[in-house]
Amino acid sequence: MLNKLSKTDRILLILALGTLIFSELMWFNGEREGALFVGLWVPSILGFAIFLKLIKSNK
Repeated sequence: MLNKLSKTDRILLILALGTLIFSELMWFNGEREGALFVGLWVPSILGFAIFLKLIKSNK
């Protein structure tokens, strides 16, 4: 499955996963508002990855 992903797709997937982990660490350390803010980045990163994939497939 990972062989089908481009280098950009892998980087964005790793960034989204890292952001999710960082958000959970912040949540459990008591920084609730910051964790919610950072946690909202995950769907934005994944949405941007989908956008790039759509642009690439149209070319």
